[in-house]
Amino acid sequence: MRKIGLISDTHSYLEPKALDILRDVDEIWHAGDIGDPAIADALEALKPLRAVYGNIDGKDIRYRFPQDDRFIIEGLEVLITHIGGYPGNYAPRARKLISEKTPDIFICGHSHILKVMRDPAFNNMLVLNPGAAGTHGFHQVKTILRFTLDNGKVTHMEAVEMGKRGEIK
Repeated sequence: MRKIGLISDTHSYLEPKALDILRDVDEIWHAGDIGDPAIADALEALKPLRAVYGNIDGKDIRYRFPQDDRFIIEGLEVLITHIGGYPGNYAPRARKLISEKTPDIFICGHSHILKVMRDPAFNNMLVLNPGAAGTHGFHQVKTILRFTLDNGKVTHMEAVEMGKRGEIK
């Protein structure tokens, strides 16, 4: 069993509440647009970190993290990329990746819109976007997803709100 904290679109700002929210997970996954490398450092200091780079990330983050991360954990295949889309509206590159080999869980960021949904067109694949955890963008509330992976199942899915986008603590 693995408890996962999923975050995205920090854009160089790490909400102090985020560290408390992520303290009880086993791994942190970041779906891109990290921004300042200090954000990745802070998350890695807390828990093991898997991350991909996003469109705003500079060379330092791009050298450190891949564009896509595909792996198996707790019997589930996971694919993380930054620009992905959602069922019925995938980005062309993401559609190609999931068409070639459909994962059990497809994770992306970029839109700043929190989504948890299934895609029946791709073997009922679970599509996750944790929304945006930073203060840059048009989202209204900073969010993180937490969930548990256990022997091929996703359980205890929780969207955690960290306050309004403009609030900096």
